[in-house]
Amino acid sequence: MAINESAENYLETILILSKKLPVVRAVDIANELGFKKSSVSVAMKNLRELEHITVTDAGFIYLTDSGRKIADMIFERHELLTSWLKRLGVPAEVAAEDACKIEHVISPESFQAIKDYVLQAGSR
Repeated sequence: MAINESAENYLETILILSKKLPVVRAVDIANELGFKKSSVSVAMKNLRELEHITVTDAGFIYLTDSGRKIADMIFERHELLTSWLKRLGVPAEVAAEDACKIEHVISPESFQAIKDYVLQAGSR
């Protein structure tokens, strides 16, 4: 399941867009990320070859089970880390930017420890 940060960002973006839009297309991803459509097309080809997405003849992009698993993991990390940093007093915009950096490099063990701590602290 090890893929690069860029691919993780694309998968997370597809997940987020799929919650907002009836269908996700390459142009939607390009607009969301501020990338050229040609760059997104290359990334979608790579993700399709890795079998993390499927693309219909109409250009609609869907996460496969493996793509959804990665996207869910990155999204959970982003949400929890952003929330935690904001509770520590970090401004919201900075917290979101830092969470985006951390979410790709943190080990599963460290993330789980932070998650357990945050959930335990929240139940007090």
